[in-house]
Amino acid sequence: MTAIPNDEPVMKDREFRWFADLVRSHCGISFSVDTRFLLERRVARRMRELSIASLSAYQYELRNESRRDGELAALIDELVTNETYFFRERSQLRALVTEVLPEALVARRERGSGPVSVWSAGCSSGEEPYSIVILAREAGFDPERDLRVYATDISRRMMKRARSGAYRESSFRETEPALREKYFEEKDGTWTVSDAVKKCVDFIHLNLLDRSRIALLGAMDVILCRNVMIYFDADTKREVIATFEHKLRGGGHLLLGHSESLINVTSGLELRHLRSDLVYRKPIPGLQHPDPWHVAALRAIGDVERSK
Repeated sequence: MTAIPNDEPVMKDREFRWFADLVRSHCGISFSVDTRFLLERRVARRMRELSIASLSAYQYELRNESRRDGELAALIDELVTNETYFFRERSQLRALVTEVLPEALVARRERGSGPVSVWSAGCSSGEEPYSIVILAREAGFDPERDLRVYATDISRRMMKRARSGAYRESSFRETEPALREKYFEEKDGTWTVSDAVKKCVDFIHLNLLDRSRIALLGAMDVILCRNVMIYFDADTKREVIATFEHKLRGGGHLLLGHSESLINVTSGLELRHLRSDLVYRKPIPGLQHPDPWHVAALRAIGDVERSK
């Protein structure tokens, strides 16, 4: 193959639509005209790695049945944004370990069930699920007995990094020195999470639009999908939230990022006010108690839409 020139190829409108539609249909990530430059830049980066000189040649690579799946996975690795760190949005994690998990554990024990099941969806390089285990231990839980954390992401590269449990300084911007000393081991500027924490997390490569793979996961007591759906369009958000609703047990909780909301996405989950944060809950049949603030917000949005 011919070496790609230094100038990045500029997509024609039809080429942009082709790549954007391919990515959206595969994993839900949506590229608009405003983010077109980002798609162009990262596609060009992948083309340079393959020494492919033209967009048409790269399209051919993605259409080739024998290589399509592997190359599409590699392209998605280039496209996903992986900005995270330990104990991100800590008030919500505090609500999880001080209110949600104790309540779920009591319910599980009353039913004679096993540990609380927690799904960290879109976990990136693993800081979120490891944070959950650490904070649970600090709150007096025995993670090996009381909960099981499942962590998934579409990026194979991020899954490999998460399983290694090795992190640089940027991952600890919200971590107290005492916690880092207690749960990590440092060597040559890299901090590796302890085996006692690592063994409490199951990492699984998973596409949130792949229903057949998601079906292999059991019912969940808690799902975290924080700062992931900001990359989805409205239809994809509804599809993913419908999946979460199906996977949650009655009374189970969904935690989204602080900038995310389910208004105009679903009415099947209740907004619940906890002491330190807001979370969503799947009602137990016959025990629905709609949050008045959520109902008022829905009514206000409906009034605005009707006035247009």
